Amino acid sequence: MIVKSANFVVSNSDYLKCPSPEKPEYAFVGRSNVGKSSLINMLTGNGKLAKTSVQPGKTQLINHFEINGDWYLVDLPGYGYARISKKQREKWNKMMKGYLLNRPNLMCVFVLVDSRIPPQEIDIEFINFLGENGVPLMVIFTKTDKNKQRETAQNINSFKRRMLQDWEDLPEMLLSSSVTGYGRENILQTIDNMNQTFHNDEQDTDL
Repeated sequence: MIVKSANFVVSNSDYLKCPSPEKPEYAFVGRSNVGKSSLINMLTGNGKLAKTSVQPGKTQLINHFEINGDWYLVDLPGYGYARISKKQREKWNKMMKGYLLNRPNLMCVFVLVDSRIPPQEIDIEFINFLGENGVPLMVIFTKTDKNKQRETAQNINSFKRRMLQDWEDLPEMLLSSSVTGYGRENILQTIDNMNQTFHNDEQDTDL
């Protein structure tokens, strides 16, 4: 897939205010500072599309971007940021659950996991939540350029072993680096394939 255009559409805190669900949609989410904004900018070829920050919790709302006029990329708030109040955390949970469980055109949630570190329970819990509720997902390991290849492989294998404690079959997993662009083609091809499925299903419905 060639990304020809990437345009911001809307930010909001209520899934009911999201754009009309007539186009396929792909959400990106992960623990705070996992490199989500950098990955989104790498995928779209626009270094300023998603706001990056060294300060966790930069993304606070559900952010929709229209790609090629054909599908939506959704930048979701990161989870696991400790410096928020209980009230803010409850608000976040309500917003995220509302979106993740009720968005009819959500084709896949890409859960970003930091490949530099051992498995984190907060990632496992979030992935399990998606699985238990039948939300389609894939895992993208970020920052694969930061460690030696052997260390990265060890962390990824540890993550898989931890997931197998709860999962019989693991979801698809992809590797990426926002610095080198590694994984960009695979991720965009994956989205392109799901776009075709969405449009084929639409045609079948029209018939």
